[in-house]
Amino acid sequence: MKVYHDLTPSEGESAVALGSFDGLHLGHRRVISLALEGAGKGLVPTVLTFAENPKLRGNGEFGGLLLAPEEKIRLLERMGVGQLYLLDFDAVKDLSPEAFVAGILEGTCRAKRACCGFNYTFGRGGTAGSADLRRLCAGRGIEAAVAGPVLADGTPVSSTRIRGLIANGRTEEAARLLGRPFGYESAVIPGRRLGRRLGTPTLNQKVPEEFVRPRFGVYASAVTVGRKTYCGVTDVGVKPTVGSSCVLAETWMPGYTGPDLYGRTVRVGLLKFLRPERRFPGLDELREEIRRNGRQAAEYFRKNHPFPGEG
Repeated sequence: MKVYHDLTPSEGESAVALGSFDGLHLGHRRVISLALEGAGKGLVPTVLTFAENPKLRGNGEFGGLLLAPEEKIRLLERMGVGQLYLLDFDAVKDLSPEAFVAGILEGTCRAKRACCGFNYTFGRGGTAGSADLRRLCAGRGIEAAVAGPVLADGTPVSSTRIRGLIANGRTEEAARLLGRPFGYESAVIPGRRLGRRLGTPTLNQKVPEEFVRPRFGVYASAVTVGRKTYCGVTDVGVKPTVGSSCVLAETWMPGYTGPDLYGRTVRVGLLKFLRPERRFPGLDELREEIRRNGRQAAEYFRKNHPFPGEG
């Protein structure tokens, strides 16, 4: 997949999916599938989005990212996207709807098919919608395809809905809407080595600050090291029994026997909320609870692995 960070002209005529695609959830995937259909007509399946979510700049309530840019690129390539435009929002935010279609879609992307969601907006101030895209594309011989909402339990799948589920610890439901477990990638950092003393050595990581913050507590998790995925027990929070100065994620992998992973970037997917954080009378009680959570996680992992979106 070719990745452009500027307005480099497409090498061929394309079918373009438009949107922020901040979670690559099931609704986003429906839009992208419309662009992938263009390959059957000799068009390059293309995604046009932003390098940074514009909402990160706003003063309103955003709720955090669902997906790191690096992971988004990998997922799009796996889906079959041929080229990706990751544009600076400032480069296009002041364009009129007409200028966007003429200059970006027709001029840069050489689009013959433009695909968007039912609630897509574009142009200066986001004043144009999917109906405007149809009208403007028709005048330039570009086919417009608009995806309707994807419903789950009668309600449209949306990034806002998924953020709310994650913030409340409902990661199983979030995974169903995302099409994969919600998770994060970050480097393994040194900790206090308390887990090693307890017989449950852990990976210590920081959840990226710009991400949506999961409900504090203990989760069954899927830990990807290289190409292999292990069962994990992940505690997200402030560690009330032993104390912590910041929010951390500590993961024990009961079945892992490999070398230390300090400095490695590891992906942790939060699968199922097991219990809230709580203070234990002492380390013996904490050790027993961790092992009990390990058995719970192992059972869940065994029954549900492989998980959607893996591979």
